[in-house]
Amino acid sequence: MNILFQKSNQRVFGTFPLKGEELAASMDLALKFGYRAFDSAQMYGNERDVGSALKFSGINRDDLCIITKVHPENYSQNAFLPSVEKSMKDLEIDQIDVLLLHWPPADGDIRAPLKLLQKAYNAKLAKNIGVSNFTSTMMAQISTIVSAPITCNQVEFHPLLDQGALMKSSVETGIPLMAYCSIARGAIFKHSLLDDIAKSYEKTSAQIVQRWILQKGVVVNTMSTKSRNIQANFEVMDFTLSSPDMARLDSLNKVNYRIVTSDLAPWAPEWDPPAAG
Repeated sequence: MNILFQKSNQRVFGTFPLKGEELAASMDLALKFGYRAFDSAQMYGNERDVGSALKFSGINRDDLCIITKVHPENYSQNAFLPSVEKSMKDLEIDQIDVLLLHWPPADGDIRAPLKLLQKAYNAKLAKNIGVSNFTSTMMAQISTIVSAPITCNQVEFHPLLDQGALMKSSVETGIPLMAYCSIARGAIFKHSLLDDIAKSYEKTSAQIVQRWILQKGVVVNTMSTKSRNIQANFEVMDFTLSSPDMARLDSLNKVNYRIVTSDLAPWAPEWDPPAAG
């Protein structure tokens, strides 16, 4: 079974952009409410804080799923494995549960960093490997480059963005998706449809979105610093959205609102066009 589904029950607590005491307090709440999978990255500059928080929690290491991502600046023969070893040291673990490439390389040639990722896997620095921000075309190429199973492709995923191409590639390649920016940094709440659906289920609008993502077969990665939101984001397994309501939420993707563009992230590739485009 995919480790993200096995240990996280499909729910991951994200840590960007948290650091220091704010991160420690938020992770303490997340652990209290049941989160056992945590997402970090070299780029976030918080691996040491994440490691400290998890060690202080006293939770059995075997019950945790720790995810981190390699910075594109470390995609070289000399830097890749040492950077992973530093991540392990900062996280205070002897093996990373899920190690991801944070972005495709700037030149779009995914072969070299994927081979380095496989090398980290072969060296047992990571139990599982995966990618982030890969396009559907890149997903299709992965199996020709590496032999290790790919745990996930972590991507922007919410009802306002048409990710049909990635969903299709996920089915074809067997590579699951994991969502970030699941509530589109609040933009989803501008749509009254969400309020209408939330009222009918007696749930929050955010819970409706998380549930929609899960019913798409996508692992959901959320972050909050507020106790009530952290708890609500985790408690999304006790109801099921009807097929008509799923379709109503699907219709919002006509907006095709994308947060992570090349203006925000210089490593962003040329994204897949809308599936209907």
